Parts: sequence; C-alpha cells; structure tokens
Amino acid sequence: MSSDDSPATIEAAAAVERFLRALQARGSSAHTIRSYGTALEVYTGWLSANGHDWRSPSRTALRAFLASLSEGRGRRTVAQRLAALRSFYRYATREALVAGNPLAALPTPRQPRRLPAVLSVAETERLIEAAAEEADDGAPAGTARAELERALALRDVAIVETAYAAGLRIGELASLTIGSVDLRRGEVRVTGKGRKERVSLLGRPARAALQAYLDGARPILARRAGADPGFLFLNHRGAALGARGIRWRVERLRVAAGLPEGVSPHTLRHSFATHLLDGGADLRVVQELLGHESLATTQIYTHVSPARLRAAYTASHPRARLESANAAGDAGPSSDSAAEEQRDQPERAADDRRRGDAGRKLDA
Repeated sequence: MSSDDSPATIEAAAAVERFLRALQARGSSAHTIRSYGTALEVYTGWLSANGHDWRSPSRTALRAFLASLSEGRGRRTVAQRLAALRSFYRYATREALVAGNPLAALPTPRQPRRLPAVLSVAETERLIEAAAEEADDGAPAGTARAELERALALRDVAIVETAYAAGLRIGELASLTIGSVDLRRGEVRVTGKGRKERVSLLGRPARAALQAYLDGARPILARRAGADPGFLFLNHRGAALGARGIRWRVERLRVAAGLPEGVSPHTLRHSFATHLLDGGADLRVVQELLGHESLATTQIYTHVSPARLRAAYTASHPRARLESANAAGDAGPSSDSAAEEQRDQPERAADDRRRGDAGRKLDA
C-alpha cells in the first residue's frame, strides 16, 4: 500500500472534508473554503510524503514544512496558508480528532503593512461620470441595442454610486436583492462575512441612481431572462450580475475615466472609509458601516487620511503648537485670536469642502 492510500492519509482527508463542511455551514465564502482546502491538501500531502503523522507532527517537521512553503511564495501567502492550518487544528481539537494544536507555538511570519489604495473625491466623480456618459452615448435612439446599452449604463452608475455610498464588498454588492434596498429611508441591508447582517446608508446621489436604474433599466434587463431572479443588479441576459461581471464593468469605467491601474470595486470601499474620516466621521461609526468585527481593522484608514493625520498632529505635537503660537505673535498688532482665525480660514475652507464631499454619501 502506497503512502497515498495509507490509513493515516485517508483519515487526514476525511478530517479535512469534515472541516470544510463545517466552514460551509458556518457561512464562510466559497473563496475561503477553496483556499483553505488547497492549503490543507498541500500540507497533508507533504506530511504523508515525508512520513509524518498529521495528528501530532513534531516541531521540526512543522518548521521543515514552513521552510518548503516559503520557497517561491510571498509572506502574505505563507501567512494565509498558516491561518488555514491553525483553523483546521482548532476544529480538530474541538472535535477530539487530535490531542492538541501542534501549531500553537509556531510563530506567524510578520507581514509587510500595505496601505489600501484610495481614490480622491474628484477621481471618484470621474468614475461615476464615465458611467453616466455611457448612458448618453450609444447606438441610434429607438433601437433595441440602444435600449440595452442605456439600461446597462444606468445599472453601472447605480453600481458605482452604491458601492461608494455604502462601502460594500464586491460579494455584498453582487448578492443584493431588490428587497434589501429601502430608497425611502436611504438604507441597504447587507449580508457580510459570516452571514452577519448590517445596515449601511445611501446618500441622495446613490438613491437617485438606484431609482433611475429600477425604473428605467432593470425591467428591460429582467425581461431578457423571462423569469426575474430577484437580485438587484442584472447582467445583459437578465441573470444576476456576479462579482466577476462587476469587476469587469468597473475596470471598463476605470479606463474610460483615465484612472490608474489597480482601481477595483474594493477601491471604492477604501475610498468610502477614508473620505468619511476626512469629513470628520467617528472611527467607530465607520467600523459599523464597513461591518468590521475589530476596530483595529478599521484603524488602517487613519493612516491613509491626510486631513485626519494633519489635524491630529497639529492638535497634539508640542512643536506644532509652538509654531502656531509664534505665527500668531508675528501677525502684527491684531489680537492673537484674530490672527489665528485668519490663519485657519483656508484650512477650514478646505476641511468644509472635504466634509461636504464626504457628506454627499450620507446626506439624507
């Protein structure tokens, strides 16, 4: 009997299958389940090929596997694979399949901290305008092709406006149904990671774009399928528009808007959070709107919000305060308060513009 069909290998495969079914029952995404399955297949295959028992691998064996895993892979990939193994062993321990978690004492490689890419408010507007221009340009008016192209353009405007206004993940955007949107209240009910529900908000531009889509575009698309699937965003055949289709449409709009490569639907989510913080929103409010379980996840956006960093620096750093005081003393015979007021006017005006732009999304 080869090592591939040994009792230990068969038992490991059965344990992995049980774990993946448990992930599915818990509401994990198909991407997560597929990624974890791949990581565990590589791991159990390596253990079997090197004569190690998956239930109690030695620290030496684990370090050797980690070394092999690191060859040709980035630290982020290695960390993701290790996260899958840790989750598997936690499950196996709870189910009494193993005596303990052999990975508990194994350190996770430190990952480089990468800041999310963010669009400026002007760039976001250009993306929306690119979609709106497609609604006005197309085949000759009155033809079926012109009707379809206009319907798709209205849908794309609604997609970008909704993604930016509500800060949705691409999977959340694709899974929206007609019943999940309340335009009168300006709310959208979202099912996020782990099947957790939250309510996000829609500003006036997003509500107007969705209303135009629902009135003048979605019925046209739904008729092409024969039966309405119930999802909010439909493709040209009348079926649900999936994450891949949304990503492709946003890429097309990116090119039309002349924006840099790398802009994706998730970039709109990053921009949503950063613009809210620039506009003065509380970090915990942004956490709630994004659906983050931990505030630490949301805090990364404080590092990409220049206005917030500048305000915190000016208010907190002693040399920054000293510089302000000296500038006020050099202002001439006018009072300190008047000099400070005059000096702060341009910055206040800029902050007001940013707040107005960010408030565009939450304005009811």
